[in-house]
Amino acid sequence: MASVCPNCGKKLHFYNVKADCSQCGVSIPNFNWEKRLEEDNANAEKKFQSFYRFGNRFAYSIWGTKLRIVRIILSFLPAVGFLLPWATLKSDAGSVGLDLFGMTCDTSLIDLFKDFFANSGVYFANMGYENYSGTLFYTMLALVFMLLSAIFIIVAFFMILFKTKKPNTKAMAVMDVLSVSSAIVSSVLVTLGVNAASAETAVNFGTVPLYNISGGVAWGFYVALALLVAATVINILVAKAPAKTDEQLEEERLQRKAIKDEKEAQKERERELARIENEKRAAAEQAEKVKLAKEKLAKRETKKK
Repeated sequence: MASVCPNCGKKLHFYNVKADCSQCGVSIPNFNWEKRLEEDNANAEKKFQSFYRFGNRFAYSIWGTKLRIVRIILSFLPAVGFLLPWATLKSDAGSVGLDLFGMTCDTSLIDLFKDFFANSGVYFANMGYENYSGTLFYTMLALVFMLLSAIFIIVAFFMILFKTKKPNTKAMAVMDVLSVSSAIVSSVLVTLGVNAASAETAVNFGTVPLYNISGGVAWGFYVALALLVAATVINILVAKAPAKTDEQLEEERLQRKAIKDEKEAQKERERELARIENEKRAAAEQAEKVKLAKEKLAKRETKKK
């Protein structure tokens, strides 16, 4: 695609290899270089300002206030709640739980996942046999809402890192509310599943049979719920709290930079004064040595006479 001479507008083609325009004779690479240099400087300044603005907003979003520091901590802690036992179904033959590591049951959540993906057809067949209203169906649905709760809280956490342009965004609080709601629905479904077990002699979780089921929501759920509620409350407080503008953050950054530069300049002045003092001291010592040497030399000359 042809370009044009920046001076006269003559079309340039790929075979125009000379630096000078064949029509007006101007040097194309050097044409109006001062203006282009100013434009490059202006563009570079804009990019730096954009970088500083992002850095200011990112830092402010995470640790800009005490409330935001608490938020980043409480937004991470709910992840611990999902490592704890949420529910346990006990029976004469064994136990199954929404328990990642099997703290309170024989078949952990990991085992349940493995069994489901290996025998998904059996699970759906058993749920159909229950008319999708029995213990297996409610428990698996409770597992789905537990996973949704985890996904919502993870999204809320990462939104703190990526939604820095709008520090007062309510989206994180919405994600937290959805996470809390999903957790509550999960616990309700577990309770419905346990209640439905009274009408069933046995329930097959894939290859895991359960007889005379009892159990319900475990202590880990309440810990997780408390952490989720705390994260929700703190995000709502942050969303309602007044936030600083980009101009205020940039002004504070410049103030911090000025203070830092002044400290460095002060240290440099102190180093310079110390250097001058050392030079004076060294010169004085040298002068004293010379004086003593002259005195000794004078004494020797006197003795010779």
